[in-house]
Amino acid sequence: MTNTGEWVAACANDALECEEALRFDHAGRTFVIVRSPEGDYFVVDGHCSHEKVHLAGGIVDGHIIECPKHFGTFDYRTGEARALPACIDLCSYEVKIEGRTVFFKI
Repeated sequence: MTNTGEWVAACANDALECEEALRFDHAGRTFVIVRSPEGDYFVVDGHCSHEKVHLAGGIVDGHIIECPKHFGTFDYRTGEARALPACIDLCSYEVKIEGRTVFFKI
């Protein structure tokens, strides 16, 4: 994560159930917003690093999001690639909630 950047409003803080993902496009880039089983929000790059498939269509189980095409997995808290064929980590982004809005820093 970086310390400088722009805060972007992504969604309402009640937009997702726990273990659910949402695609978010901004400035020509795709991100995925994930709500953990504990109710915390996380944001990582929105495409699988293996074949650029949208991760928001994948299954969220615990702290893992699975690519819907070849089933590579990532820890959405850190972006770490956890199972092949995914082998390149995703970028993760700092998240904050203000009022009823989830923001992340690009």
